[in-house]
Amino acid sequence: MSVLVKEPEVIMQTVKQSIQGFSEDTVRALSASRNEPAWMLEFRLAAWRQFEAMPWPKATDEDWRRTRLTGFDLAKFQPYAVSSGQQARDELSPLIQAELSEMDSAASLVFEDGSLRFSSFQSDLAASGVIFTDLQSAVSNHPDLVRQHFMTTAVLPGHNKFTALHAALWDSGVLVYVPTNARVTLPLQSILHQCSDGVGGYHHTLLVTEPGAEVTLVDDLLGAKQGLQVGVVELVIGASSVVRYMNLQDFDHSAWNFLTGRAVLGRDSDLRWIQVSWGSKLTKAYLDVDMANTGGHAELLGIYFPTGSQHIDHQTLQIHRAPHCFSDLLFNGALKDKARSVYMGVIKVLPGAQKTDAYQRNGNLILDPSARADSIPGLEIQADDVRCTHGATAAQVEDEYLFYLMARGLSRPQAERMIVQGFFQAVLDRVPVESVVHKLERVIERKIGG
Repeated sequence: MSVLVKEPEVIMQTVKQSIQGFSEDTVRALSASRNEPAWMLEFRLAAWRQFEAMPWPKATDEDWRRTRLTGFDLAKFQPYAVSSGQQARDELSPLIQAELSEMDSAASLVFEDGSLRFSSFQSDLAASGVIFTDLQSAVSNHPDLVRQHFMTTAVLPGHNKFTALHAALWDSGVLVYVPTNARVTLPLQSILHQCSDGVGGYHHTLLVTEPGAEVTLVDDLLGAKQGLQVGVVELVIGASSVVRYMNLQDFDHSAWNFLTGRAVLGRDSDLRWIQVSWGSKLTKAYLDVDMANTGGHAELLGIYFPTGSQHIDHQTLQIHRAPHCFSDLLFNGALKDKARSVYMGVIKVLPGAQKTDAYQRNGNLILDPSARADSIPGLEIQADDVRCTHGATAAQVEDEYLFYLMARGLSRPQAERMIVQGFFQAVLDRVPVESVVHKLERVIERKIGG
């Protein structure tokens, strides 16, 4: 019996013809193009059926009352980009080479349009059992680890409409696994450049640590002109582990960006999560820390700076299930032109989570009268021996502050930059990677300059 084997060019052409719209056939075509095992196809198809069954967000939904999807139409996007091969570092675009050069890292992964384009990895990490690989390879090379943790522990496919879409069509992604007592001293770096216009992307970050591990991971997200990005971040943190995670979102101002992230903390573990939102036309981000075990310590820090007509919406949840846990949230945002921000946050303390110590603060600096910031912090306390506080502020830059600085020789943009940077400093001081701090400071300058 003869078997017909299609040439790669024929396979790619078949895939291109099958991705004209979002459907179950599209899901099957994506899985087939990546030669995935049957269990991953079944996972995708189940998620697609959940996506089809779930309603789109409505303006009457509490989560979406202040963020409308006006103008959003899934049919406008190509469902996903066609996969392509890896490149040598000197073949990457100048933009990506610059991003790689900015930070000393233990290992790097670069993705373009859903495909791994470049990877580097220090041999001593592999010898210590650390895994840092693209998620597509992990499905084949580490299937047990993926099946155990991929959208089963932290973020489930049915969490919301967009997570179901992500689970069905995820394309690029990172798997980080750090074994017991292993320490990764330099940061791991993942760069996603969604470079094709009008394409959907679904980047996934899965980080798993065993007891006593330590690691820093930086996700750098770029591009997506006229496109869609539906991302998921899962941090599964073992007992007594130390995790530093940074999500640096600087998509094109025409992109639609939807992110769902959750960290589940083990006993006596320590997390610092820094969320930076510079880009996109509209961002809706759900960010949760789940204090599931006694003694956990979590910091959730955010910076956002919408300009023009950008709309940035963060919704956070600090959920305390176990006693003797600490969580601290600080989100600071500056707004310019006709930009709008929305912050909704809840500290939720469940029965039995005694000795909880939790804080939540959102500050907004309004640089133009036409900008608007909505801030809705909240508490849900079901235990009686806790200390929980929250607060929110929104204020304009005082004219006398600008006058004072300009009278000493600074231009108005320079004066504004100093004030804004000072406002952000409380977060910048807690960013653990110096090169990332410098990068954030440069973006602040860019934003102030208009």
